[in-house]
Amino acid sequence: MGRIVLDKVTKSFGDVQVIPPLDLTIEDGEFTVFVGPSGCGKSTLLRLIAGLEDVSTGQIRIDRQDATMVPPAKRGLAMVFQSYALYPHMSVRKNIAFPLRMAKLDQAEIDRRVTGAAEVLNLTDYLDRRPGQLSGGQRQRVAIGRAIVREPAAFLFDEPLSNLDAALRVGMRLEISELHERLKTTMIYVTHDQVEAMTMADKIVVLRAGNIEQVGSPLELYREPRNLFVAGFIGSPRMNFIEGPEAAKLGAKTIGIRPEHITVSDSEGPWSGVVSVSEHLGSDTYFHVHDTGLAETITVRADGEVGFRHGDRIHLTPRMDVMQRFDAEGLRIA
Repeated sequence: MGRIVLDKVTKSFGDVQVIPPLDLTIEDGEFTVFVGPSGCGKSTLLRLIAGLEDVSTGQIRIDRQDATMVPPAKRGLAMVFQSYALYPHMSVRKNIAFPLRMAKLDQAEIDRRVTGAAEVLNLTDYLDRRPGQLSGGQRQRVAIGRAIVREPAAFLFDEPLSNLDAALRVGMRLEISELHERLKTTMIYVTHDQVEAMTMADKIVVLRAGNIEQVGSPLELYREPRNLFVAGFIGSPRMNFIEGPEAAKLGAKTIGIRPEHITVSDSEGPWSGVVSVSEHLGSDTYFHVHDTGLAETITVRADGEVGFRHGDRIHLTPRMDVMQRFDAEGLRIA
């Protein structure tokens, strides 16, 4: 079981409140991602759940038990940090087994758990190597294995892929998602990368300045962002925002249209502009269009075969059925 409830939790450092009163429920077995820009409070919130930071006010419950004042080691949680924090002089086997030896489990139980974790993480052939003989992705798997053997109520991941290159990040993203499918254990994952959030999460918690801006599934946040902040943060490339007469015609202060919801033509469309930059990515091409009279730049995501270049005048047609409208307060108009 791994249901975690935060009830009016706050965190202050001196006179500075970094987490205003916050309520959140993470259901048993759920993969929840905390996402937001740097300094939004996502790592602090994770550390409060882990017990590595003290709650200023409010209550944290884990499986209906008040864990607010329970020390980290007694909460039944396992944390995977940004740094691997492996012991370089120990083998992979001993690194994974370390928390079990500290807990004074018998050797037979230690061996059983280490063997099981190694099989799940494809580390069986590396158990007698030291961390220095492993790749970055393999070291991260060892750090995860050290968490798995504790058989926790929930796993807490604090930006675990930040030290990996782009290819390894994609691979480890898939491995962590597959691990969740196998273990069915609650996982809370912190990242500033909204692509990681969209591809991994059952539920995303979008944070800004310690406040929860919106909670929902990836598609809910993509299709129905609560406000301008969420609309601009979720989605890559980011949503285009337009004010002025074009927005007023639709009864809004601001309208938003995603780059993938605009079609391009060399001859027809209600909007037009000049291509300033085109980014060719193979399957897709991103056009950055200026001189539209709508916004400083309109970004369009088109098929990779579309061949407009710098200086070309093109016509744009937005999909009105997915156009987002926002009022003067920046809130989405349903």
